[in-house]
Amino acid sequence: MSTATHLRPPATADHCAATAGSSSGHRLLGALEHPGAVFENITPNWFAAVMGTGIVANAAATLPVHVIGLRVFAVCVWLSAAFALVALSAAFSVHWVRHRANARRYARHPVMGQFYGAPPMALLTVGAGTLLVGRDVIGTNAAVAVDFVLWGAGTVTGLATSLWVPFRMITRHDKSTATALPAWLMPIVPPMVSASTGALLLPHMPAGQARLTLLLACYAMFGMSLVIGMMTMTLIYSRLLHAGMPAVQAAPTVWITLGMIGQSVTAVNLLGNAAGSAIADPFAQGLRVFGLIYGISMGGFGALMFVLATALTVHAARQHLRFSLTWWSFTFPIGTCVTGATGLGTTAGSSAIHGLAVALYVVLLAAWGTVALRTLRSAVSGRVFLPA
Repeated sequence: MSTATHLRPPATADHCAATAGSSSGHRLLGALEHPGAVFENITPNWFAAVMGTGIVANAAATLPVHVIGLRVFAVCVWLSAAFALVALSAAFSVHWVRHRANARRYARHPVMGQFYGAPPMALLTVGAGTLLVGRDVIGTNAAVAVDFVLWGAGTVTGLATSLWVPFRMITRHDKSTATALPAWLMPIVPPMVSASTGALLLPHMPAGQARLTLLLACYAMFGMSLVIGMMTMTLIYSRLLHAGMPAVQAAPTVWITLGMIGQSVTAVNLLGNAAGSAIADPFAQGLRVFGLIYGISMGGFGALMFVLATALTVHAARQHLRFSLTWWSFTFPIGTCVTGATGLGTTAGSSAIHGLAVALYVVLLAAWGTVALRTLRSAVSGRVFLPA
């Protein structure tokens, strides 16, 4: 996702300039001084790649159409996301152990620190994919167990991040960079992801109080994330109107606003459709109606923000937007729009909304394919492991 340019040490900047046009960039990790340098800058925004890949599999599993090979494709993508989660978790641990000064500097940075919301969402996304498509590989019982573990870990760390990051922002002494940015949503969205993925676990909870408690907890996290998220989105929108776009390289992060919108529509409809297994009518029916009304209303807002984000991206592209990890901002938010449209279409019984979900999935595939390919190419050369 995003990182600030002033994080680059002067020596590294000189090295980047020296290697940019050299033939070393064509060798495996040729842009790095040595292979161990891979771990120097494994920042939390790397986990956005897991989120963006995992949502491709999850969205495919919930699409209201049956396409030959789609299920196999979803399983392969889920396996890729799971492997990436394990590899990045190990690399991130090495980063903290061997390059603690860098890790602490990134954690304290007013922009990069926001992306500590990405690791919890990566856990939740892969966990949901395990239940949705991974059961084809490891069996339903094992898939449920893995999802419970990943959901629990993602929820706890996500709630901790949603408290820790704002606390650091409130108590830090340097307010010189106190301007609302789309990245501010990153530590706010994890509880919303917990709410939507928790809905998938409801049928696997013991009937009675355990299932009801999970349902209520998911709605509580939905409300927590929604209220703070809408307040933050108001600040972001105001900032865009008064101060203009962020830096060109950070322009893709505008799409993060779609993540909050799409994920909230997904959560409220999945929870509403599953509520009948935990709570009796008329409350269960009321929650379904709430999901329908909320989804349609928020969907209209989402359509506005989707068009605006597209226009701003085209504007940034004309100003020579270069590839960076910020491009993963194109994937997960669009994926949540797919799952949100699928859930809303199911609640409303609308084939038009289901058709929109399919169209959005095609857009998601194009975005993910482009960003994944560029990331792999940049990883082979080693350039993506350099400070941005």
